[in-house]
Amino acid sequence: MLRHFIFAGCLLLGTAHTSTHAQSSANVTAATSAPCPRVLQHSVLRLQDEKPQALCQFAGQVVVVVNTASFCGFTPQYKGLETLYAQYKNRGLVVLGFPSNDFSQEPDSNAKIADFCENTFGVKFPMFVKTNVRGPDASPLFKQLAELSGTTAKWNFYKYVISRDGKQVKGFNSMTSPQDKSFVREIEKQLAATGSAP
Repeated sequence: MLRHFIFAGCLLLGTAHTSTHAQSSANVTAATSAPCPRVLQHSVLRLQDEKPQALCQFAGQVVVVVNTASFCGFTPQYKGLETLYAQYKNRGLVVLGFPSNDFSQEPDSNAKIADFCENTFGVKFPMFVKTNVRGPDASPLFKQLAELSGTTAKWNFYKYVISRDGKQVKGFNSMTSPQDKSFVREIEKQLAATGSAP
């Protein structure tokens, strides 16, 4: 009941293609053999067990990074992000979720967040521990994303699309849903592009 109350009271702030099995396999192979771009050269802790994970494992893929929160009006975007991930992962897309309490809407422990994401929205894309996403305390990853895209996370569910080679990063604000045409168009554009990481 408390979760529902807080969720309902959250301020709403913040500014198909199919592929063959062979194409999917080629995309996965290309991703695993790609050099790691600078923007992915970070180690972060996995949400479920707080074990270190190298983001370089996602080199060669199109990466969507999103800062999340459990008690926000945008929280239902988890469902859309999971749908997007399921639709495009075989073509080389990965969604990376970073819960953050920077906007005072993610007070729970990492264990509770993991349980909420899995049991409420069926989230299967990779999630990581609570992270600072703005200001001087922002994590190195989010500082780089802000620098490369020219925009910082201004609210929960800010999204960054990173090209396969890591050279292009485009930011999308919280109002942009995971199924927004401009957002999907950017993902499809990057999935279709080829290139090597620096």
